[in-house]
Amino acid sequence: MIVFMITILIALLLIFGFGGLRIINQYERGVILTLGKYTGTLEPGLRWIFLVFQRMIKVDMRITTTDIPRQEAITKDNVPVGVNAVLYFKVERAEDAVLKVENYLYAVSQYALAALRDTIGGGELDTLLTERERIASDIKKVVDIETAPWGIDVTAIKIQDIELPAAMKRAMAAQAEAEREKRAIIIKAEGEVKAAENLQKAAGILGSIPGGMSLRTLGTIDKLQPDPSKTVIFALPVEILEGIKALISERKK
Repeated sequence: MIVFMITILIALLLIFGFGGLRIINQYERGVILTLGKYTGTLEPGLRWIFLVFQRMIKVDMRITTTDIPRQEAITKDNVPVGVNAVLYFKVERAEDAVLKVENYLYAVSQYALAALRDTIGGGELDTLLTERERIASDIKKVVDIETAPWGIDVTAIKIQDIELPAAMKRAMAAQAEAEREKRAIIIKAEGEVKAAENLQKAAGILGSIPGGMSLRTLGTIDKLQPDPSKTVIFALPVEILEGIKALISERKK
């Protein structure tokens, strides 16, 4: 009988001894509850807990990526948009993530979702489209402050897609096309002004040289290749006649 009792005792000790062994990975922490009360956080490695009286909750300390589903919101200038984003966060204090919030994954994602809607509703469409990074940073700050007591660190929030109504897309495309046409007209006008200035300078230089305009006109005529079936009539300026007279006089001398 004594041997039997000793055998049972040894078996119970083995069950409690080996049954209480736990392995905590490098990226995890183990939150220990003894009779329902928090008594400590275990580091990675081979650990032992007292069965029946103790319970260990593992918490992943790596960065977690959570999709914020597409949200319908109305901007400050009354434009309906659909926005989705990605939330990046990690647990800094495992005990707070377990003890202060029921499900920290769900809680953080829902808080980010609400902050996304509020931020979009408080800004105009142009700001949302041109300052996406700043808006994402503002949302991160809001969520980070509110989730810090839970032992959560929000590392980043990225806005992925901004969906606009079809009518708004057409209006923006028409605006962009008009803007491009305006720039093209301005560039063309600036080019014409520059060309006119250069022509004015060239005319001044040619006018200051005796026979310069005549030579320029003759050079232009020489480059023309009219159709043999057509007759081209040139109205020669007075400068050419004067140039010819000057050449004849020079040859007579």
